[in-house]
Amino acid sequence: MVLEATIICIDNSEWMRNGDYSPIRVQAQADAVNLICGAKTQSNPENTVGVLTMGGKGVRVLVTPTSDLGKILACMHGLEIGGEINLAAGIQVAQLALKHRQNKKQQQRIVVFSGSPVKHDKKALEVIGRKLKKNSVALDIVNFGEEDEEKTEKLEALLAAVNNNDSSHIVHVPPGPSALSDVLISTPIFTGDEGGSGFAASAAAAGGVSGFEFGVDPNLDPELALALRVSMEEERARQEAAAKKAAEDAAKQDSGAPASQDVTMVENMNPEGSDPEMKHDLMDDENAFLQRAVATAMDDSSSTVAVRDTDMSDMSAEDHDLQLALKLSVQDGAIDQSGQTDMNRVLADQSFVSSILASLPGVDPNDPHVKDLLALIQSQSESKEEDEAHKEDEKK
Repeated sequence: MVLEATIICIDNSEWMRNGDYSPIRVQAQADAVNLICGAKTQSNPENTVGVLTMGGKGVRVLVTPTSDLGKILACMHGLEIGGEINLAAGIQVAQLALKHRQNKKQQQRIVVFSGSPVKHDKKALEVIGRKLKKNSVALDIVNFGEEDEEKTEKLEALLAAVNNNDSSHIVHVPPGPSALSDVLISTPIFTGDEGGSGFAASAAAAGGVSGFEFGVDPNLDPELALALRVSMEEERARQEAAAKKAAEDAAKQDSGAPASQDVTMVENMNPEGSDPEMKHDLMDDENAFLQRAVATAMDDSSSTVAVRDTDMSDMSAEDHDLQLALKLSVQDGAIDQSGQTDMNRVLADQSFVSSILASLPGVDPNDPHVKDLLALIQSQSESKEEDEAHKEDEKK
């Protein structure tokens, strides 16, 4: 790190009101001055920076060489603009201020911002340059604003007179969309003769004026630039994977949801016709169950009568009381048979049965299944009556 004392000479002439540099020349110059002052003071804790103006009524020192960055930045606010610059007087005052620096071990450097025409002769500037070289003072020149060949020639002659071992530099910044500080950040005026320090890139990134990727110059700090690039690539890959997964999930939901919704809607709209075979099977089961129940009831009554007849034939005639009891039971069976016969007659009356079924809730007497069941019962009852009549004829 170079131990250095720097004086920055600012151009505050009327030419600084022009707007060819965003937002205007004086503001673009102020941003560049703030950036250079921050880099100088932070690259070495013992570095000092001073500021003076060359326009207006005359050369005026705003801040003597100091390491307090706050004082340097504060002096840039409310800068008065007017008159023309006196380049020769400004450089001589800056040399005098550096001569009276407190730390004599500090190297001396003057940074000049020239944004207006130069009125001095070429020979006069060369004399000032040789004097600076004699006193070991380095000079950096920022040429911006007026594009004049005579001005450029004079400034290059001044630089040639003061340059010693390439310690002095000149930068020409033409008008354009790029900020003045963005151009200077990659020049030796900002980075220094030894390539600058890590703070130069950090200050540029913090100020938002760096033109490099991630705000870090890979020439100054290649390891940091590589780490930032790798981190950015990993984050980009993670975001792409997350976006791809989200798209796949959305596609699956879109493909599965409509089918299930359509099935649900069809079932809700047509609950009876959704499974006609199942409904038909249920009706057949109900009809079969009813037929079995009726047949079982009729078989029970007939079997009871047959058993009782057999028991009567096997009974002994000696037991008069038992015979009397059997006779009574036979009479009861006959009554049951007569009652069954009456029931069969009732079932044979279709109009009566239809009226009874119509009065029941949820039963349709005109249903084909109900009509088939009634016809079956009637045919069975008629067959029973014929069998009983045949048996009575045989007994006689």
